[in-house]
Amino acid sequence: MLDRRSFYINGAWVSPAMARDHEVINPSTGEPCAVISFGDQADTDASVAAARNALSSWGQSSVAERIELLEAFFGIYKERSEEMAEAISLEMGAPVSLAKTAQVGVGAGHIKAFIRVLKEFEFEHQLSSHAPTTEIIYEPAGVAALITPWNWPMNQVTLKVAPALGSGCTVVLKPSEIAPLSSMLLAEMIDAAGFPAGVFNLVNGDGAGVGSQLTGHPGVDMVSFTGSTRAGIAITKNAADTVKRVALELGGKGANIVFADADEKAVTRGVRGCFINSGQSCNAPTRMLVERSAYEQAVETAAAVADQTAVDLSSNEGRHIGPVASEAQFDKIQRLIKTGIDEGARLIAGGLGRPEGHERGYFVRPTVFADVTPDMSIAREEIFGPVLSILSFDSEEEAIEIANDTAYGLTNYVQTQDLERARRVAKQLRSGMVEMNGQLLPAGSPFGGYGHSGNGREGGQWGLEEFLEVKAISGWRPAED
Repeated sequence: MLDRRSFYINGAWVSPAMARDHEVINPSTGEPCAVISFGDQADTDASVAAARNALSSWGQSSVAERIELLEAFFGIYKERSEEMAEAISLEMGAPVSLAKTAQVGVGAGHIKAFIRVLKEFEFEHQLSSHAPTTEIIYEPAGVAALITPWNWPMNQVTLKVAPALGSGCTVVLKPSEIAPLSSMLLAEMIDAAGFPAGVFNLVNGDGAGVGSQLTGHPGVDMVSFTGSTRAGIAITKNAADTVKRVALELGGKGANIVFADADEKAVTRGVRGCFINSGQSCNAPTRMLVERSAYEQAVETAAAVADQTAVDLSSNEGRHIGPVASEAQFDKIQRLIKTGIDEGARLIAGGLGRPEGHERGYFVRPTVFADVTPDMSIAREEIFGPVLSILSFDSEEEAIEIANDTAYGLTNYVQTQDLERARRVAKQLRSGMVEMNGQLLPAGSPFGGYGHSGNGREGGQWGLEEFLEVKAISGWRPAED
């Protein structure tokens, strides 16, 4: 079993102030694979103090200096990508093939995209031609607490760490206690890249402990959190007393609107999009809305795709899905599958229990429900597992109404070969992102949502601006006569 009890504080790996061991579980087996330590107030205080001490020099460093260090980090990240994939696969159950490509790949894509943004971003510029003497300056927000989840570890960590460091902020990262190993490896990479001591710090812990200590800490200037809506609400309340900025990327319940004229692969693509990463994606298309005339064929296709979806150990190569990340997640998914059955949805694939041949570990059967209505729990709650709900609609207006009938608003999807209709529908969907006809949003796009999906945006210039304060200075240039 791996021993990862140390924290990275002020440029060095240090022992916890008090030993509080926590086992990391391999979700393919349900057995411990590593041991970390949870920090206490002394560790949190030490990490924040290190970040504050480093802020004055790092915040005044040049953009060129920061880019140079990020480029060094990017190179090390690519060199150690195999190790990163193995860590992610072990800790949260992503099949190793997916870990090597998508899981590690999105992290590399975000780092590269932020380096590009930093090279183009104007940190100082004239207000406008009508006010030539006034200068607008972007400055780092300060010490940033970064709290990240377990489902796409490097996606969320790099979406925060790269722009925070690039903006001139200093950071304290608290990764999920379910998936901390990949972030500890990332800390090694940052150390090897040569970032100054105190610029990046990592302390492990849970939300109630280190998480709450960071979000309410007077030495922290802003919080960037990705996770559940419930936790996001608690963080916002805890941060309110110190009036710090809070950026939230929370849950989702994406609608995938499939019109009758959608391309022949639209339903298959939608099912696979729901199941990728074992359904553990906040932007997953978990509600498939199908036009009535194409409904029965879509149901038949979806059932077939689910039945053909292989489930296997995360350590095995291949295009299968792995386990979900934890016992708590497994239990939640089982509860919601049972609720779907009890509320009258038609189960057409999968169902309760583990797949055949997987009696241990947190494996879930790829599941599809048909004849789901908008009031059912499986159409309203974020399940976060390989469970798809199929609903029908009769008109464009009804499809939009059903899609928007949710507290969430992260990502919606539109499938139609009528581009004018696709654009018309996309504009009316209440979500931060809309993907049309299988075209993925590229790295550098703004990622975030409306309502219970959070506030703010990650990625590209929008993600960088989350970590910047704006200062206006008059009299910067002499006034023209």
